[in-house]
Amino acid sequence: MTDPLLEVLAAHPARDGALLPILHAVQDRLGHVPPAAVPLIAEHLNLSRAEVHGVVSYYHFFRSTPPGRQLLQVCRAEACQSRGAEALLAHAEQRLSCASHATRADGAVTLEPVYCLGLCALSPALQLNDKLHARMTPAKLDALLAKEGL
Repeated sequence: MTDPLLEVLAAHPARDGALLPILHAVQDRLGHVPPAAVPLIAEHLNLSRAEVHGVVSYYHFFRSTPPGRQLLQVCRAEACQSRGAEALLAHAEQRLSCASHATRADGAVTLEPVYCLGLCALSPALQLNDKLHARMTPAKLDALLAKEGL
C-alpha cells in the first residue's frame, strides 16, 4: 500500500504556487493536514517548515487534526450574519454540546464557523458534510441534525 501523502506530492510538481493545491489535496485525501506532513511538504517545495505551517494555521479551511465523523460548517460571512448566523451558530453549539472549532467528545461531529459558502442570497447557510443548506433556522437545524442522528 502506498502512502497517500507521497502520492499527493508525486502528483504535484515542486513549482511556485503549488503549496495551496498540495495542502488541499492532502486534506481531501486524509481529512486534515497532519503535523507530520509539514516537513515532507516543505522539503518537496524547498520551503521552510515555518512557511508551510504558517499557511496551514492561517487559513481556517485547513485542519491539523482529523474532523469528527460528520462536519457541520456554519457560515459567518456578512450576509449570513445579517440574517441570524450568529444565533444559528450559538444554537448549534448548544444543540450539539460542542464548541466552535471543536469536535464533540464522542467524535460524532466537528463544528466549524466558516466564511462564505456562496449562498449569500439564501442566508443563513450551513454545510453538513458536503451538502449545502440554505435559509436555515434553529428549528430547521434541529430537524436536520435529528435526521442525521446528531
